[in-house]
Amino acid sequence: MRLPRDISGLELAKKRAGLGYEISRQNGSHIRLSTQQNGEHHITIPQHDPLKIGTFSAILNDIANHFSISREELATQLFLAQR
Repeated sequence: MRLPRDISGLELAKKRAGLGYEISRQNGSHIRLSTQQNGEHHITIPQHDPLKIGTFSAILNDIANHFSISREELATQLFLAQR
């Protein structure tokens, strides 16, 4: 699945709520999300609009590794399920 190229950091943070991530703090233009599902995990998302594709890809890889699923499965779950 091709990743969306026009997603903002805030949009991405909102989509993460389905995976149990909640906003734990914000420092300037960076949002920190935390989850307790499958063990404790934290990610930081810059509140840029749009996110650079490399940054976006790295965030997805980090989350997919935490949940032991492929990046394609994660992308499908986040972007196709909510349409």
